[in-house]
Amino acid sequence: MLAIIGGTGLYTLPELTLEESTHVTTPFGEPSGAVQRGQVHGKQILFLARHGSGHKLLPHEVNYRANIFALKQAGATQVLGFSAVGSLKFDYAPGDLVMPEQYFDWTRGKREHTFFGGGVATHVSTATPVSRALVDGFVQAAAASGIAVHRGATYGCVEGPRLGTRAESTFLQQAGCDLVGMTNIPEVFLAREAQLAYATVGLVTDYDCWLDDPAQHVSATGIFELYGKTMEKAMRALDTFLKQPPPEPEPAIREALKTAMLTPDNALTVEQRSWVNVLKR
Repeated sequence: MLAIIGGTGLYTLPELTLEESTHVTTPFGEPSGAVQRGQVHGKQILFLARHGSGHKLLPHEVNYRANIFALKQAGATQVLGFSAVGSLKFDYAPGDLVMPEQYFDWTRGKREHTFFGGGVATHVSTATPVSRALVDGFVQAAAASGIAVHRGATYGCVEGPRLGTRAESTFLQQAGCDLVGMTNIPEVFLAREAQLAYATVGLVTDYDCWLDDPAQHVSATGIFELYGKTMEKAMRALDTFLKQPPPEPEPAIREALKTAMLTPDNALTVEQRSWVNVLKR
């Protein structure tokens, strides 16, 4: 089942015929809001607003572990996120849609970034952190709607909530990043730990602050203005995507824990075994 995580400006899924809205508690705390279950074009879909209803949570306040766990517990096998991103290169202009396929973590370890630890030792491979099948499916659906979606970009994730300095923007460029955002990490890596195929649709709002022209530098007001316009395009692509047969998640993703867990099952407590078994589904 596909789960959609809505970013800035996407707090409900307009086309979703709602069947159930559930507030859940996970072993990792409370998710950002209710997990919504319903149908779009005859397909079961889950939806969760990353920042909560009305955008109450800043990026560093989001309980990413609870969000991913709640979606997995509800039956998700794939997660498609939507996020505002800044561009670090001219190839990705404000208003474009870009699907990153690599990630660079510059959150500096301040966020709860793994389900594991505390007696459960696991090392999950994230060499290819994104589901190519999910990216292929969305890009092709968008093209069928006449909408271009870039792919193959590297997303640099920063801590926030402040917007970056020019020095930081230039550093991320030199590190090989094409986009900058605040929310996809640890979300992408937690999805892999939960054996969920994951991809993000990045909505480019600005050129961050690396350009010499101050008029091109990002502002919060500018983000919200352009994001709304770009979101309409992203939703048209999503609608076409949801009309098509869903892509099949890669077996390597759906079995990521098979060779990653070092702690044997008989060494887990009853409580640990309970949540580990959800991740293994």
